[in-house]
Amino acid sequence: MALYVQKFGGTSVGTVERIQAVAAKIKSFRAQGHDIVAVVSAMSGETNRLLGLANGLSDNPSPREIDVLVSTGEQVTIALLTMALQELDCDAKSYTGDQIKILTDSAHTKARIKDIDVKTLQADLHKGRVVVVAGFQGVDEHGNMTTLGRGGSDTSAVAIAAALKADECQIYTDVDGVYTTDPRVVAQARRLNKITFEEMLEMASLGSKVLQIRAVEFAGKYRVPLRVLSSFVEGEGTLITFEGDHKMEQPVISGIAFNRDEAKLTLVGVPDIPGAASRILGPVSAANIEVDMIVQNVADDKTTDFTFTVNRSDYQQVTRVLESVAVDLGAQAVRGNDSIAKVSIVGVGMRSHAGVASRMFDALAAESINILMISTSEIKVSVVIEEKYLELAVRALHTAFDLDSENDIE
Repeated sequence: MALYVQKFGGTSVGTVERIQAVAAKIKSFRAQGHDIVAVVSAMSGETNRLLGLANGLSDNPSPREIDVLVSTGEQVTIALLTMALQELDCDAKSYTGDQIKILTDSAHTKARIKDIDVKTLQADLHKGRVVVVAGFQGVDEHGNMTTLGRGGSDTSAVAIAAALKADECQIYTDVDGVYTTDPRVVAQARRLNKITFEEMLEMASLGSKVLQIRAVEFAGKYRVPLRVLSSFVEGEGTLITFEGDHKMEQPVISGIAFNRDEAKLTLVGVPDIPGAASRILGPVSAANIEVDMIVQNVADDKTTDFTFTVNRSDYQQVTRVLESVAVDLGAQAVRGNDSIAKVSIVGVGMRSHAGVASRMFDALAAESINILMISTSEIKVSVVIEEKYLELAVRALHTAFDLDSENDIE
């Protein structure tokens, strides 16, 4: 028999009826002899409701008090799920992050887990009890309530699984696994039976919202087998594992990720002198803005065009920063485009197959889609294109890399 840490997101526990369904699912695992730790989020919409109350009182509420406030959402869910389990004659007990000592740093609203005391959990499991833990939250060394940031319940579950050396951490959500791409864009998208941690990290960082990237990083670091499943549809889901665990040769491409929230800025006519890139990106970094792709072109007149992408929500702020930088550097102009998108192909199979990038470029060219920027890594190729071509590009690439299968992909 196995020890499973099962995480249920806000949609999965969004109503009393859904909480009862989760309780029935957990009881079925207990009936098979498995030990279960359930980690739950707040009910769907509850965190936003609580933040709305805070914002109604203050334009700049204290981060400490925000953590005290929003952590109550999970406290409601653990109590309700424990009651539902007890109604099914399934012994269960709930705990907040404070009660089991999920120790974090003191970075309120975005804390990181430092340690977990599992003695209480182990004692309850030894008694055959289901343990229900509030996700998303912990406590710092001063006893202050902390939260881990949006999606933090995934990280809570993985961290608890690592501390308990669980056989598997199962993330239950509203989709039945990880797909080759978004099924809403490509009807032929297929569920992956397995995907490597490296691929999942790339997919998460490139726009796939199935899992929080911190949770994937944590699971990879501590070698926690991670599985994505649906709360509403029975199935095996997608197992996120290690490259060496795959017994068969990997497909060249495992998935296609995309992100609509991109903007591109170019500083034109920058003097080609040492330190220019630092003088451009330093003020951007100082404004707490993350830069994604960067391209620099050197012209014959000893000037460069320096282009980079940022999140679309930062576009106006970065434009203002660059206008000041342009004056300082003696650049000719600032140009921007906030109607772009990024499309990426991801797969560890790239390591052993040549010509993957050219195959991607050929597929886009066949659809008359112009590439504005290119970025590559060992297992990914990303391109920036005009946003209006995004869905066409994803469908074309999905077909070009033979992902339009009739079956789920191993």
